[in-house]
Amino acid sequence: MNQKSAPPPIVFILIFLALIGGGYWFFFKREAVPGNITSPINTPSTSFSSPSSLPSGTTVKIDGSTSMVTINQNLKRAFERQFPGTSVVTSANGSQNGIADLIAGRVDIAAISRPLTAQEQSQGLVAVSVTNDAIALVVGKANPFNQGLTSAQVADIFQGKINNWSAVGGSNGTIRVINRPAISGTHQAFQEIVLKKANFGTTPNIATLPRDATTPLLQALGTDGIGYATFAQVANQQTVRFVPIDGLTPDANNYPYQRQLFYVYKNSASPGVQAFLGYATSPQGQQAIILNN
Repeated sequence: MNQKSAPPPIVFILIFLALIGGGYWFFFKREAVPGNITSPINTPSTSFSSPSSLPSGTTVKIDGSTSMVTINQNLKRAFERQFPGTSVVTSANGSQNGIADLIAGRVDIAAISRPLTAQEQSQGLVAVSVTNDAIALVVGKANPFNQGLTSAQVADIFQGKINNWSAVGGSNGTIRVINRPAISGTHQAFQEIVLKKANFGTTPNIATLPRDATTPLLQALGTDGIGYATFAQVANQQTVRFVPIDGLTPDANNYPYQRQLFYVYKNSASPGVQAFLGYATSPQGQQAIILNN
């Protein structure tokens, strides 16, 4: 019985070379395909080192979130002490205005209390996480409501579905909701985290402040209002009381309303910006934030 002859050795060699070539393309070249999420091309740096010295006269201008006023001031003092002759100029006109000022070149860094959007990133903006923060729900000290709320109740209150304190276990009376303006990063973070991207309510009991500032919000609470603010700004306030959410206060590790705070720069960062961001994220900078908040 005749047996078929085996393929010549050259066939096996060609198959072997084809497999090697295919493996090389799959594991190495595919990263360069446009749109592939594993591509490392054009990834800007978000990490800087704190320098040992800086030229006298170096100035860094910051504008943005009112939630980061205390952080900005703490880092300003520590940075200027660490590098004599430097100057950090800070303003707090809201996250959105800080972004606009950065894009226009009026400031060097925007302080924001929400992540960058895809559109903002496409404009060359890069965010550096500075610290974590909690959004606290607050009522006036004299408000008779002294219970906690569930996350669902908070969402219903700020969407106008619940507008009487009796619906959440309090006395009969209208809940006055004090909202922050849309330019506020805390407003945007609250909508994202608490309302799950749903819109705020427009019922008559909901009032929006004309500007993003925490002090006027606290003053407006009275005995029947509820509002929200960054925990760092209200932690030591004597005129307000925190409302526990799902049984947790803002200082709890598993508190539900937590977010990151960011400094944003426009690529490429100047030496002064690199120095400030490097210091802010260094152990010394992080210690300055912790000790003074």
